[in-house]
Amino acid sequence: MTKCLIIGSGPAGYTAAIYLARAGVDAVLLEGLQPGGQLTTTTTIENFPGFPDGIDGFTLMQQMRQQALNVGADVRSGTVKSIDLSKQPFVATLDGGDTIEAQTAIIATGASAKYLGLRDEKAYAGRGVSACATCDGFFYRKKVVAVVGGGDTACEEAHYLSNLAAKVYMIVRKDYLRASAAMQKRVMEKNNIEILFNCNTEGLFGEQGVEGAHLVRHLGTDHEERFDIAIDGFFLAIGHQPNTRFLDGQIDLDDNGYIRLKGDGTTATSVTGVFAAGDVADPSYRQAIAAAGLGCRAALDVERFLSAL
Repeated sequence: MTKCLIIGSGPAGYTAAIYLARAGVDAVLLEGLQPGGQLTTTTTIENFPGFPDGIDGFTLMQQMRQQALNVGADVRSGTVKSIDLSKQPFVATLDGGDTIEAQTAIIATGASAKYLGLRDEKAYAGRGVSACATCDGFFYRKKVVAVVGGGDTACEEAHYLSNLAAKVYMIVRKDYLRASAAMQKRVMEKNNIEILFNCNTEGLFGEQGVEGAHLVRHLGTDHEERFDIAIDGFFLAIGHQPNTRFLDGQIDLDDNGYIRLKGDGTTATSVTGVFAAGDVADPSYRQAIAAAGLGCRAALDVERFLSAL
């Protein structure tokens, strides 16, 4: 039995654990399948305040974890397979079959970037493959990059990168962009963005990192054409999948599966006593510092909720 169960261990989860531990609130944090979250696969982070020379993503999350432990947080390994939110205390069932009862819960399970499914994507993770232009774009100043996707996100990422990189390719499966007219106009107006329509990525190549991509145009037709492009970075912009499946529809989600917060600055969800923080409730920004801020707010919301009982 615990006052608060924190599910997830990225910047949001660890920050919530730090705040609750310092407030003397009995809480348990379950780290999930990837302790530290997606940041552990990021090389250098230069936009997290407090590190003037940047910091390795894995190191940053290890330091957050250690800080949580230092202030007395109860951090445990384990994954929540299901949770019953129909009554309080909530009952979470873990992957090993154990259960935890909690008066409140903070969902901080993040959102996983969608990948094409290429073997090369994993091989070059952190060595040229990225799913966040605002996180990693700085490292490709004056270089050549490719963005996969044809929607608003892809156009936004391509436009952002065009202000840093020498050239940006957009690899689009269809013969048109799915993005809004405004986003399409912004992309079309950039001289250093080249859109490769009707193209699929078959693989990546390079010795120390990404040096190019194998593409095929008009896949599966009589006009099928294979060719390579030379690039230094490969950015995926085909969407993110919020990690909410274990909630089994018990919490109100938006059309894309992100947890819908009640508004007015609160991290409260549609279920009384359940709060959400980080990328799982943030379809817009998906930044480490923003997730940490939501983790702080969720912890304060939990503290106030418990005080009112």
